[in-house]
Amino acid sequence: MMCWSSNRNELAVKNRRDGSMKGRVLIVAGSDSGGGAGIQADVKTVTALGGYCGTAITVLTAQDTKTITKIEPVSPAMVSQQMHMMLDDIGVDCIKTGMLYSADIIEAVADVLDERARDIPLVVDPVLVAKTGTSLLEEDAMQAFKARLILRASVITPNLPEAEVLTGVSVTSRDDMMRAAKVMHTFGVPAVLLKGGHLNDAIVTDVLQTNDCTELFEAERIESKHTHGTGCTLASAIATGLAQGMELRDAVRRAWEYVRHAILAAPGYGGGHGTLNHAVTVSPVEEY
Repeated sequence: MMCWSSNRNELAVKNRRDGSMKGRVLIVAGSDSGGGAGIQADVKTVTALGGYCGTAITVLTAQDTKTITKIEPVSPAMVSQQMHMMLDDIGVDCIKTGMLYSADIIEAVADVLDERARDIPLVVDPVLVAKTGTSLLEEDAMQAFKARLILRASVITPNLPEAEVLTGVSVTSRDDMMRAAKVMHTFGVPAVLLKGGHLNDAIVTDVLQTNDCTELFEAERIESKHTHGTGCTLASAIATGLAQGMELRDAVRRAWEYVRHAILAAPGYGGGHGTLNHAVTVSPVEEY
């Protein structure tokens, strides 16, 4: 069943002036030394949308806008301990996972989720391949990822290449996207947000598949090479909305608008896929 097709409405973009902070988000992801994606983008996103961000770093990367030269994983025990420290003291209203890299790290993260966070919403961004083509998940980690993370998620946010890896189905059109979203929904995850930016259509479409219906988010494509970190940013923005008590659809819509404005305001740094401008924001309290 289709809900409705959400043609993009321009929303007011404004800076927060009251210093308010609501919603505690724990990000479990890798570090991007260039600052455009990963933990760095996540922290900036949560802060811009009025939330509080804690982190558990899984992987260190040496990268810029053109390439990744080195990947160095953190020990699973250290990843687990970082998560416990945030959960034990500050508390967590939503968890978002990004780059996990290895089966051992996935198992460690899943163990903490099972032990300590069964009632906390979980946004899983299946970070599998970088824009540069570098693999971000070891080959033997996919089974653990599907079995322990996807089945635990409240919502997953794959792009088209990630959806093809997860489903084994080619995705080359909007109709393919809707079918793939439904296939991933059958994995047992309550909601799938399939991102359509990799299609070359003039209108970019994201598909939100839930237990209730299929909903489309559509807008004109922004012609820009400065899109590094859009997936991390979108997932963290959704997690912030959920941490702040938003319904999923409203969290997705606000996140969607935030990412679009961040692309439009990109500073243009770097000679490759440049970063967004995470300093833009939409109101963290406005109803969507």
